[in-house]
Amino acid sequence: MSNTNPSLGALQTITPHLICAGAKNAIEFYRRAFGAELLTQMEGPDGRVLHSALKIGNSQFYVVDAYPEWGSTDPQTLGGSPVTIHLYVPDVDAVFQRAVDAGAKVLMELQDTFWGDRYGKLADPFGHEWSLATPIKQMSKDEIEAAAKKMFGGQSNG
Repeated sequence: MSNTNPSLGALQTITPHLICAGAKNAIEFYRRAFGAELLTQMEGPDGRVLHSALKIGNSQFYVVDAYPEWGSTDPQTLGGSPVTIHLYVPDVDAVFQRAVDAGAKVLMELQDTFWGDRYGKLADPFGHEWSLATPIKQMSKDEIEAAAKKMFGGQSNG
């Protein structure tokens, strides 16, 4: 089985599929906040987005409108989402600020972490959570476990 769509190119093995109330606005937010490139978009007869594909860096993701009549609901309707989308970027400070300026809510301020990333968390205006990071220090598994143990004052089960 091929993971290539002639109109989209190669897809990664796992492709997030984000359901949003107001997918057109979500697409524009992802373009402004994360520099996403819109690859394709298809609308239904009522103007809602049936399918769209966007790309950030080397990864694609899909964004569609909620279709409650088909059992397809968005995080805001569900009261939140337990899923976080992780985004590695070359300059997390710049991308984090750009996302906040575009309307994202800060869930965790940027900080240098014990595992070697500069890391923070955001919620987009559509209820999806994003963690953003830039590696700042290469660390071995043993170094990360020791740093976790020091931070949490005890055992770490890496």
